[in-house]
Amino acid sequence: MFQGNDIMGLVLAGGQSRRMGTDKGKLKYHNKPQREYLYDQMKPLCSRVFLSIRPEQQTEIPRELDCIVDENQYKGPFNGLLSAHHAFPEVAWLVVACDLPFVNQKVLKYLVDRRDPTAMATAFATHKTKLPEPLAAIWEPRGLKTAESYMQTAQSSCPRKFLINEDTFLVFPEDDLWLANANEPEEYENILTELNSK
Repeated sequence: MFQGNDIMGLVLAGGQSRRMGTDKGKLKYHNKPQREYLYDQMKPLCSRVFLSIRPEQQTEIPRELDCIVDENQYKGPFNGLLSAHHAFPEVAWLVVACDLPFVNQKVLKYLVDRRDPTAMATAFATHKTKLPEPLAAIWEPRGLKTAESYMQTAQSSCPRKFLINEDTFLVFPEDDLWLANANEPEEYENILTELNSK
């Protein structure tokens, strides 16, 4: 059953994109910067949507887009996830990384429709790995609160490692390609070719 009234959307766009050599959120797969495309795809499914960004990115974001600026208390993706949780601690977050070019409204709705709000998170997992994808997931408030406690003593700041060891409801996509990402220029070009062939 579709439950979007208590879900906010978060596009994680604050990564450094070192391997790509350019900001992955600015890459265009669908005739606009990918972070803005994903923001638009989330809007019909969420009560509000935000871009998760670094402080120095604030001047380059269009004014009509809501943002949550990283608090820089944690390493890796937990920086954006927990900054959002601190801003709105009572809501669930539909989270997607800005480097997932095959994610669109259909893919996001597929996940939202299968949400288990009693779990720590509902996460996509590919048929190949069967591992939770924390950056294509719905994080429940309880899950993020537990993750923050985990981060106080954790050896690793990897959100996948956290979800593997917690009550995570896995959702398998119709096609593993939904979760393909691009981290290097060659991968970007290959995905553009794939998208243009559809």
